[in-house]
Amino acid sequence: MTGLKRGTVMLAPHQEEWTQNAKRTIQALKRLLEPVAVDIQHIGSTAIPAIHAKPIIDLVVGVRNLGDILPYVELLKQHDIVFRGEDVAGQLLFVIGDFEKDTRTHHIHVVRWNGAEWNNYINLRDYLNRFPDKAIEYDACKKKLAVQFADDRGRYTAGKQKLIGRLLKEAHAWRSGT
Repeated sequence: MTGLKRGTVMLAPHQEEWTQNAKRTIQALKRLLEPVAVDIQHIGSTAIPAIHAKPIIDLVVGVRNLGDILPYVELLKQHDIVFRGEDVAGQLLFVIGDFEKDTRTHHIHVVRWNGAEWNNYINLRDYLNRFPDKAIEYDACKKKLAVQFADDRGRYTAGKQKLIGRLLKEAHAWRSGT
């Protein structure tokens, strides 16, 4: 199953379907964004088989300059990929889903390739895949918050930030070998 009503939280065990879906979507994005996308990666919890995830595929598109993506907004819209603007400083968000049902299936984050946001996404994914004990710690936090904030994605996300901050520091140290 892929897709979740906007603003809600529901976690599911990892599904191979998510990996295959991400691969197909990455290939489609590469065809559409070939001139500007330096790299496109599957990120987020659906890219970490050891943990539960919201059934929304997160992808990150690395570009040399955020403005490079703007001429492609209309082309992406023609392929049902909708621009949502700058959701977080330093990144642009596109979504795929059933908008009549207010459901999202994909979040596509556009960031500067090899910038801080790009490296954070890649490092955290790789770190949690490499260290199962850290993935289990993150999974436990997510499951607790999902029960507590099933109808408030904002508070669910905010509740993870302290742990994510620590894990990002650990992931950066691991990646840099320090």
